[in-house]
Amino acid sequence: MSIAFSLPVIKILVMELKRVFVKNLKKFRKQQEFSQIKLAELCGTSPNYIAEIETGRRFPSLKLIEKLGWVLNADPFRFFIDETGENQTELDEWINLVAKLPYEQRLKIIHKISKSSQ
Repeated sequence: MSIAFSLPVIKILVMELKRVFVKNLKKFRKQQEFSQIKLAELCGTSPNYIAEIETGRRFPSLKLIEKLGWVLNADPFRFFIDETGENQTELDEWINLVAKLPYEQRLKIIHKISKSSQ
């Protein structure tokens, strides 16, 4: 399966995926009733780094995204799915296509998103 978008669309897509990631990270953390300090401890990182991620100033590596998924009991790809219904754009189409891919391919896409923000 090949997914192709223009560079400006990809930049907008990445920005939107990061926004959704932050919202879902906070939601999943609160569902588990974890503070930022507890989440950082369980993931082996600092509470300041978790705070920077949750405010959108930093973006985690693929390794940390996987660890967050494990600690928060969520498939890492779920961090990028807007379940609120607010995001009705071509992002939805893209996410629906990617969601059908095998787990390893989804991780590769997450890795590309992560690298694009560094």
